[in-house]
Amino acid sequence: MMRRVKKGKIASKTEKMIALQSAKNEDVEFSAMAADLDDVEALRRSEAADERQLKKILEEE
Repeated sequence: MMRRVKKGKIASKTEKMIALQSAKNEDVEFSAMAADLDDVEALRRSEAADERQLKKILEEE
């Protein structure tokens, strides 16, 4: 999570990227051998959501 020093402070691009990377690091490991179709679809959706989130973060800069 992003930490704000004071209320109303706008997070810098670096702070936003650190928050995004820490969220990605929390993902569990994925085994393609053990995955079923629902797991693969969920992975695709999460990757698409990550891309949208990154795009939104970069647009705010």
